Amino acid sequence: MGALVNLTHHFLIAMPAMADPRFSHTLAFICEHNADGAVGLVVNKPADLTVGELYGQIDVDTDGLPAGLAERHVLLGGPVSADRGFVLHRPLGNWQSTLAVSDNLGLTTSRDVLEAAARGEGPAAMLVSLGYAGWGAGQLEDEIAANAWLTVEADADVLFDVPPEARLPAAMQRLGIAFSQLSEDVGHA
Repeated sequence: MGALVNLTHHFLIAMPAMADPRFSHTLAFICEHNADGAVGLVVNKPADLTVGELYGQIDVDTDGLPAGLAERHVLLGGPVSADRGFVLHRPLGNWQSTLAVSDNLGLTTSRDVLEAAARGEGPAAMLVSLGYAGWGAGQLEDEIAANAWLTVEADADVLFDVPPEARLPAAMQRLGIAFSQLSEDVGHA
């Protein structure tokens, strides 16, 4: 195998031939990628649950929660740990359990980031998901080689400023193509 390509801070765009129905028509954001595997969030599949409703379920007072955040839908981040919350946010901040994706972007699994947001003291921008997508060592590389995913460097503005249903087309636009142009039998140059 050649040198590892680091896909941290990249979008994965599911190809039409995606064999796993859980990832059909998905846009995933890779939070960490190394020799041990990859961790990402599906960022275009809203759950039937708003952030405000989630706060009610975890018994956090929402007096300071910005209205725009309360009304956003929680995302179905992936099939792994689907009962746990994951918060993708900017700026990075200083939370109890955060994976630094970049200098300005973090993935936090600790409750303190949600509590701070409820007081109006949280990150300027955040996505809340239930579950994540994970790949073992070499698995993502194998899926890319099998034409399951296209990759493109991520744009945080697509994550935070574009509605979930428009994120996949926005990521495709970064490649200069539309989803309808994709063929199930795309080859590698």
